[in-house]
Amino acid sequence: MTRPPAGSGGARRVRCRCGRTVLRQLVGRRAALDVTADADELTAAAAAELREPNRLDWCVRQRKSGPDLAWVDRRNHPAGCPRPHVIDHKCTAPPAAASRPRRTRTTSVPEGQLTLG
Repeated sequence: MTRPPAGSGGARRVRCRCGRTVLRQLVGRRAALDVTADADELTAAAAAELREPNRLDWCVRQRKSGPDLAWVDRRNHPAGCPRPHVIDHKCTAPPAAASRPRRTRTTSVPEGQLTLG
């Protein structure tokens, strides 16, 4: 699978199946995360309050190409960061319907015997 170079495109605005506008981006260079975050901008403090063990907050840097999500690392990210922040999206849409299982074909040929089609 081929991925675009890190930092080349930044976040793109897409609509989630629940109807909300979200930001999607592959964040990171080595072990990249496929991030889906709410597009609603928050302060750094407000985003930190919404953070949970499986719900991260992200710093939004504005680039020429648009918004770019950056990892909020407690050691290297300033506590009073003036840039907007966003939080991972929690989808409220009902789960997708399970696809119907495929029917298997039955043939009159014994198992292991080749057939000409």
